[in-house]
Order: sequence, then C-alpha cells, then structure tokens
Amino acid sequence: EVQLVESGGGLVQAGGSLRLSCATSGFTFNDYTIGWFRQAPGNEREGVSCITDSDDYYDISVTGRFTISSDKTKSTVYLQMNQLKTEDTAVYYCAAVQRSDDPCPISQAMHYWGKGTLVTVST
Repeated sequence: EVQLVESGGGLVQAGGSLRLSCATSGFTFNDYTIGWFRQAPGNEREGVSCITDSDDYYDISVTGRFTISSDKTKSTVYLQMNQLKTEDTAVYYCAAVQRSDDPCPISQAMHYWGKGTLVTVST
C-alpha cells in the first residue's frame, strides 16, 4: 500500500521557519518524483517544489526561502521553509508520481497524495 505522511506543520510567526517531512512507503522511492503542493482557503492547490534524483524545482513565490531535500535511506522528503510570510499559510501536501520527461508535474498529474499538514503563519 502506497503511503505518504506529512508532518511538521504548525503555527509560526512571520519571518520564522518550519521543516515539513513527507515519509513515503509502498513504492520504489528512487523511481518517483516527489512534490510539495499547498492549498490556502478559497484557493486552488498550487505547486511549491519538487525533487527528482538530480534536481530540485521551486515556484517563484518560494524561491530563495524554501529548500527541498530527500533522504533516500528513509524514503523521506523534506521542505525547509524559512522567512515565512502570512501568504504561505495553507495546507501543505506531498505527492508522488513515477518519473517521466516532465521533471516537476502539475498537481493533476500526481498519482499519490498525503493527507496534508497545516501551516499557519501569523503576523
């Protein structure tokens, strides 16, 4: 059974940091692209970052503030979020899809999803 379990969300003041984790199981980690997505109230789900075997990608809104990384020994992907802003408030999801020519697919292309973790950034 494929599972993606996010953790690490919480309440933080603007300018602060959080690190999200996405623990995966049930598939061959090295064969999949893992992405982080987020959905704020009233908004559509949007891509934040994704990681392949050799590269990482970021939405322009988080470039320079967020860093994605992975620990292959733990089949886990992390999202280090620094300099958080109130507009980063959202439920953050990790998702997985088998690697293809598209290095960072859109949310509609992802196959497996976690249940999400809430990040709230206060003023």
